[in-house]
Amino acid sequence: MKRFVWRLQRVLDIREKEERKARAELFKVAEKLAETRGELLIRQKMLQDIIHELAGEAPTDRISKQEFFLKFSATSDERMKALGDSIRLLERQQREKVAEVLKIRRFKQGLEKLREETKRQFIAEQEKLEQKELDERAGVAFVRKAQC
Repeated sequence: MKRFVWRLQRVLDIREKEERKARAELFKVAEKLAETRGELLIRQKMLQDIIHELAGEAPTDRISKQEFFLKFSATSDERMKALGDSIRLLERQQREKVAEVLKIRRFKQGLEKLREETKRQFIAEQEKLEQKELDERAGVAFVRKAQC
């Protein structure tokens, strides 16, 4: 039997490479997003801890520490706002990457279905040709046997 060769196999291989690349990019974006969220949570937790510590301080000690905290909190708020903006940007990038991966996967799955259908048709065609050849051999053998 002839070996099955599909003309669009190269296209399928390219799509598989594209999918792997898109998945790797998605993983990097997700990793960066998790890292940024972690940093934001750490900063928020630090601020909460400082506020709780200040609330427990004696009023005389608290005033000087509160003044320092208020100066520090403005800078910290700016950094937290920047982290929030960064998180929104990364979330948008993540959604875009997910959509890209899904688009490539759907196209690749369509190609795989087309390949399977083509292979099934090829096998059926080869079986028909094989059966035809066997029938011809049987006919020739019958004629030879009948002539003897």
